[in-house]
Amino acid sequence: MAELPGRGARLQRQVQAQAERKQAAQKRVLRIVWSGLGMMGTIGWSVAIPTLLGALLGHWLDTNYPSPRSWTLALLLAGLTLGCLLAWHWVAEEQKQLHREANDGRDDG
Repeated sequence: MAELPGRGARLQRQVQAQAERKQAAQKRVLRIVWSGLGMMGTIGWSVAIPTLLGALLGHWLDTNYPSPRSWTLALLLAGLTLGCLLAWHWVAEEQKQLHREANDGRDDG
């Protein structure tokens, strides 16, 4: 694009800078969408795996060492609790990362 004299050159730079900011924002939104989808999978597995492992271990204990209390239920709840704590940790870390990136983006503008 050819430079325009005086005011036109300044306007051209402003429009170009605005277009670049818009493209960068669109890339960030796309990244956030994919990151969110990936995070849903991570959260799901971080809850499901400890819950299933707790249930399996509890079932094994109930089968091999019968007792009046259900190890399956107790360890299923323990696994679910652990999984929820892991998911909370993942979400908190992702939120910190997004805040850092947002703050870095504001410093550049």
